[in-house]
Amino acid sequence: MGRQPHRYYEANQQYLTRAPYKESVDWPKWSIFWLDERVVPLDSKDSNYKLAWDGLLKYVTIPNNQIYAINDKLSPEGAAEDYEARLRDLVDRRILPLSDASGFPSFDLMLVGMGPDGHVASLFPNRPQRYEKKRWVTYITDSPKPPPPRITLTFPVINSSSEIAMVVTGADLAGAVKDVLENPDSDLPASEVSAQGLLTWFLDNDAASQL
Repeated sequence: MGRQPHRYYEANQQYLTRAPYKESVDWPKWSIFWLDERVVPLDSKDSNYKLAWDGLLKYVTIPNNQIYAINDKLSPEGAAEDYEARLRDLVDRRILPLSDASGFPSFDLMLVGMGPDGHVASLFPNRPQRYEKKRWVTYITDSPKPPPPRITLTFPVINSSSEIAMVVTGADLAGAVKDVLENPDSDLPASEVSAQGLLTWFLDNDAASQL
């Protein structure tokens, strides 16, 4: 499990799950989706769903039918096809909007982390999934970061978001942060992240140490 989500949910337990935020946020209006997910049982320690459930979702009043976990009984390919089909159904029912600019689904807010190699979601350097332009959700069975089977939203979907929060912590990410933010010719996957509205980077002192 990556460091970014662990620290994010630790912060949630300190703030969002306690007064006054727990009572002031209109949780029933929220819907929760996964930018990427490991194709493991939902109760596995490697599951992003379990991390989100233990760190936030079990403490707040988001309806269960608005929490869109993957179908963990399917193969990686099947799980990706199923997740995309569910997104398309939400679009058809006008629950999830399409971007007028891109024609891909547009999420209100996407929380994105980054790895030391510059990967985001499960879109890694030197893997073809990074270059997928048609599908909404794709899959990978040879992730260089374990566990290897995963599904992930594609860049056209990520970049159709209204707002994106890039949350990066740790000195081992400082080089990648510098490359993405200061090198106009960066080839790291994170350099491809954009938003149709606002893209905001949130860095701790260590991650920002080379800027």
